[in-house]
Amino acid sequence: MKTTIKIEIRPETEADHQAVALLNREAFWNLYRPGCDEHYTAHRLRTHEDFLPDLTFVAEVDGQIVGSIMYARSWVINALGERVETATFGPLCVHPAWQRRGVGTALIAHTRALAAARGYPAIIILGDPHNYCKHGFKTGKDFGVSAIDGSYPLALLVLELRPGFFAASPHWKLQTSTVYEFAAADAEAYDANFPPKEKKHQYSQDLFSMMVRAVVA
Repeated sequence: MKTTIKIEIRPETEADHQAVALLNREAFWNLYRPGCDEHYTAHRLRTHEDFLPDLTFVAEVDGQIVGSIMYARSWVINALGERVETATFGPLCVHPAWQRRGVGTALIAHTRALAAARGYPAIIILGDPHNYCKHGFKTGKDFGVSAIDGSYPLALLVLELRPGFFAASPHWKLQTSTVYEFAAADAEAYDANFPPKEKKHQYSQDLFSMMVRAVVA
């Protein structure tokens, strides 16, 4: 008999920062590269001008934080040079012991509704379609949304919150926040504040490498 899990979604507080850092580190360690830098991204994001704290939440089960979602501003630019603010989440993480149990789905559903209520026309992310198409995301090519260089990465995914918004222009380019751009050495220095963990290669890193290089024709 399947047990129903009671997941509480609440805004992140300052007291949660260390727990969220450890959660990100546990969820992403060796997943996309030996080690990870998502906990450093979360740390940078909170003090960055593009941070969206009103869309940043944690998920708790029995008082324990098991998931986290954080948002930053992004923008789409059309052929006329018009720039419209959108929302981008990342990092989104769920503790390995709680993955595939509805935690990520609850975080996305909760913040999606809030983003729509706040007037954002879309949530745009860079992620694995296998994880996000079930939540309504489609490839950017379907909406004419490309990377800044005009390419259509497979990982560029769009969730349109205002139906028909992208139909107003035949081509849009995504501009992401500079918060996601940093030196690897800075992430390494931040990670040195945490207990040592073994860095190693695993096949998920090869899959990630293929994903980030793949484009939609």
